[in-house]
Amino acid sequence: MILIADSGSTKTDWAFVADGKISKRIQTAGINPVHMNSEEIKSILSPLSLYDNPQEVHFYGAGCIEPFRSELVQALQSLFVDAQVTVDTDLLGAARSLFGHESGIACILGTGSNSCVYEDGQIVANTPPMGYILGDEGSGAYMGRLFLKYLFKGQLSTELRDGFLLEYHLTYEEIINKVYRQTGANRFLASLCPFIHRHLSFGEVPAVNHDTEVLNTVVRTAFEDFFNLNILPYHRSTLPIGFVGSIAWHFRSFLTPISEVMMGHPVKSILQSPMEGLVRFHSK
Repeated sequence: MILIADSGSTKTDWAFVADGKISKRIQTAGINPVHMNSEEIKSILSPLSLYDNPQEVHFYGAGCIEPFRSELVQALQSLFVDAQVTVDTDLLGAARSLFGHESGIACILGTGSNSCVYEDGQIVANTPPMGYILGDEGSGAYMGRLFLKYLFKGQLSTELRDGFLLEYHLTYEEIINKVYRQTGANRFLASLCPFIHRHLSFGEVPAVNHDTEVLNTVVRTAFEDFFNLNILPYHRSTLPIGFVGSIAWHFRSFLTPISEVMMGHPVKSILQSPMEGLVRFHSK
């Protein structure tokens, strides 16, 4: 029995794997060892004690870097005493899910963004993402930030602006408060992406109005900035590229042509979640 975890700051997906197939899935709160102490981590892990003891535990998550990684290893080891426990970053999990033991450029495009060059089962180069204030190009937070800037600086119609504020039950002042004074500003900005998605023009269908044209520009700009600032510095144009995350998945009709036609990187795959690929990787 193998236990695999894919964790973000909001939720953790766990999969018990036997004979190469998922036998059981559960979900707990997210675990980020940078922002949690050992007691908080153990309280989230405690429901797992009700399930079968695995021989291996492979945990991939945000914030799983030294020295914070060690606390999570100890917490998992105390729960699964006889198991071999490994804890790695969500970026390595994405790379292994996308490419297995092959080489490529692995990218995460979700609430935040990240990327790496992956060879021989390990990350060999990484452009620092720098977070949603200084970086995270191509992410949901980045798109949300561009959208609000265009919305309130007169690039979109007053009808669209008023409709957005009504739908989200927001005012301009409340938006400023959420972004600058409250925690979770990156998640708030990313939460605006479904609205953007609904007002886009997809495929060969021409943009039906000015607002649609502007929102198409928002999405294209976010992805072009991601490639220009994160992928081009690798100088690995011959490598295939793969993506994991909700933004990559839902906006793939924009992402794929930008990658393949504009940037020259063939897209190997775009996954909404890395779990299936991780099951294949660890089952082998």
